[in-house]
Amino acid sequence: MLVTVLAGGSAVYAFAQSADAPAAAPAAPAATAHETPTPPGGTYHSAIPPENRRAFFGEMHLHTTMSFDAWTFGTKVTPDMAYKFGRGETIMVPAEQVARQQDIHDKGDVPAKRAWPLDFMAVTDHSESMGVLTQLDDTSNPLRQTDLAQKLLKEPGQAFYLVAGDIEGGGGTSTGASNLQALNPAAARQHAWDLEMKAANDNYIPGKFTTFIAYEWTSSPDGKNLHRNVFFNSDHAPLPFTSADSNKPEDLWSYLEKARADGIDVLAIPHNGDASGGLMYDWNMSNGRPMDEAYAQRRAMNEPLTEIVQIKGQSDTVPALSPNDEFANFEIYDRLIARPSIKSDPNGSYVRQALGRGLVIRSEVGTNPYKYGFVGGSDIHNGLTTSDENSTASNSFGLDPNTMMPSADRAKRALEIIPTIARLDTDAARNHTPPAKATPLEQGSAGLTGVWAEENTRNSIFAALRRKETFATSGTRMRLRMFGGWGFDAKTIKNANWVALAYAHGVAMGSDLPARPAKASAPAFILEALKDPDGANLDRIQIIKLWLEGGTYKEKIFDVALSGNRHVAANGHAPAVGNTVDLKTGKYTNSIGATMLTAVWRDPQFDPKKPAVYYARVLEIPTPRWSTLLAIKNNVPIPARLPATIQERGWTSPIWFTPG
Repeated sequence: MLVTVLAGGSAVYAFAQSADAPAAAPAAPAATAHETPTPPGGTYHSAIPPENRRAFFGEMHLHTTMSFDAWTFGTKVTPDMAYKFGRGETIMVPAEQVARQQDIHDKGDVPAKRAWPLDFMAVTDHSESMGVLTQLDDTSNPLRQTDLAQKLLKEPGQAFYLVAGDIEGGGGTSTGASNLQALNPAAARQHAWDLEMKAANDNYIPGKFTTFIAYEWTSSPDGKNLHRNVFFNSDHAPLPFTSADSNKPEDLWSYLEKARADGIDVLAIPHNGDASGGLMYDWNMSNGRPMDEAYAQRRAMNEPLTEIVQIKGQSDTVPALSPNDEFANFEIYDRLIARPSIKSDPNGSYVRQALGRGLVIRSEVGTNPYKYGFVGGSDIHNGLTTSDENSTASNSFGLDPNTMMPSADRAKRALEIIPTIARLDTDAARNHTPPAKATPLEQGSAGLTGVWAEENTRNSIFAALRRKETFATSGTRMRLRMFGGWGFDAKTIKNANWVALAYAHGVAMGSDLPARPAKASAPAFILEALKDPDGANLDRIQIIKLWLEGGTYKEKIFDVALSGNRHVAANGHAPAVGNTVDLKTGKYTNSIGATMLTAVWRDPQFDPKKPAVYYARVLEIPTPRWSTLLAIKNNVPIPARLPATIQERGWTSPIWFTPG
């Protein structure tokens, strides 16, 4: 059916497919048998035309037993096991892990299988002390027999103050640093990195499952999150840079630039800006001085993407920054990760604000440092990448809902019915004092990254990441697309070949609009959203616009496609889609919403003199949150502190307009 929505006096042409209509899937291209990595600065070329690019879904943020903290949580899943789980194989999760993490003690090793396979994936273990503790699991390693090792094996949580020599930017006790050296960290890290690279290469199946060699740089000055995940387009990579080497992003960029000079393309992706205390998207450089052009250029080159959602909240925006956004109050994690008793300052911590600040900084120094595309990830710390609501139960763990769901007291702790085992506070650990109270309900399910690429190979997917033709979701496989141009109208999307026309006469998300033709009044955007094949119908598509206004920026949200027969009211808001969730059973129906939404929208408030940036947000109809599903499964009250239902969502990478 055709839905015409009026927004600010400008016609929006939106097409909502009925809830019963089937979703056609494009045919898979042939796999590339052999590939040479695209060199740094080179352009990826494919015989497959852009209009035949496909949406691939992947995990960009995952930890295994090789991560220092994951080991202390009881994780025994290795990188090789993690990749096999991610691509859909059944793995056996070690009994020690499920006993410590899910209180399952009587089943031995537990089988686990992902609900559906990923297309691509990267294990991003912490570079700091990578593999140092994992070597204690090797019964033939003589270090295992030392008094220190026996203490750690008996009480793994002690590692944070017994061996915290270079975790999260250093600052460990002198005893911790000495103990770390006793564990021969240099050799352990090299061995671990060799295993990480081998696992990625052994599990790479071009055309079917792509893996990337990757790691996490874990800088947390004063507990404020400046973490970055680092990804290589290669089958080998230099030993990871750590926050013990430097906790300044500029020094990490120097490491990336050297890797490129040595022939390996690489990029970094910031994550959890929401927990950065205002540092992630600050106005200033690490030295506290205002950004200059050289800094802005380096940041834009080394960090083309940012993670907008994961288990520790979304980093799009919050009501304090976007008071007119009725959907801003979604999966908020508003405290420091390393010091959970301290609230994180929202200013400088969220992506939407970063986009606006980027416009201001560009007007001052000539380059936009925050010209980000969007990705999503999990930050799961037990090696099992999952993103469905029924596959989480708080904590930093992925679960097989058929074999690993917690019950009894473990479930009640996750639901805050009884006191929880607190999240470790690094200050508390180092000072041997009780840690701050954890807030398990504030953690959500994992996010996902979607890319539009020619084929499922390293070169093709890395090229999509580089050009920012990416989108992120809060865990669902909704498929999102956005194009911008000057000549699109309602007829464009009715053309059977509209995607080819969009590429030929416009730009995809992640790009800059071409120069404005003299007769063009305003840019137009083509949007398409297709529901998760196994998930909920769609509620709406929105365009979020930010533009430069004097010496600052402003934002506005437009509803550009609505399911059903709804229309935008005079106040600019649309009626709610409804809610079919049964809070007694945890089930919902797709009797509302649409399987597909499309729109062609022209900016009704465009000013050709003002720089602007646009991105889309797509909402699903309400579905039950993980906490509701866990409460129903355990026959306990649904927690009242957070909503019982959520509207899962996705975000496209932005499109920018620059005058002249």
